[in-house]
Amino acid sequence: MKLQMHSIRFDADQKLIDFIQKKANKLDTFFDRIIDGEVFMRLDRDSSNENKVIEIKLNIPGTQLFAKEQAKSFEAATDIAVEALRKQLIKFKDKLYA
Repeated sequence: MKLQMHSIRFDADQKLIDFIQKKANKLDTFFDRIIDGEVFMRLDRDSSNENKVIEIKLNIPGTQLFAKEQAKSFEAATDIAVEALRKQLIKFKDKLYA
């Protein structure tokens, strides 16, 4: 799956980008018709501890799926967002083939 990565107000490390890409690629096992996606990484200046925000938008035929999560690290936020998207994909696939 092709993902466009956007890091807002900072430069993302290549290891972080690879981690996010690897996690998102696992979503293909649940629904193989994902077209592409966008990932936005932001540092939230308002909150003190959990200030890393990940937004993932997936384009699939007929609609878009979106997850936004905030955590202490980008890796943790990515895990939560990918899990949320996995649930959305399963629900979408069940409706599609029901």
